[in-house]
Amino acid sequence: MSRGGNREDEVRRMLDVPHPQVPADLAQRATERGGRLLRRRRFARRLVLLVAFAAVVAFTVWALKVQPWQLPPTETTPPLDGW
Repeated sequence: MSRGGNREDEVRRMLDVPHPQVPADLAQRATERGGRLLRRRRFARRLVLLVAFAAVVAFTVWALKVQPWQLPPTETTPPLDGW
């Protein structure tokens, strides 16, 4: 037989055995776990957004106070020519 036929026979043998018993509360436990994962993910997303917002606010306050776009005052005055 071809190699594909062997695989097909193996799959048929695996499907011929009776299916294992599934716990009665499996769906309920999966739903609860999924809910917990969803709440954790939502909390993490909100926390990251809150930290990002706080960083933007802190940067804005710093930039408005320090004004890094302006040149610092010169330490010496230029010489006066023309007197």
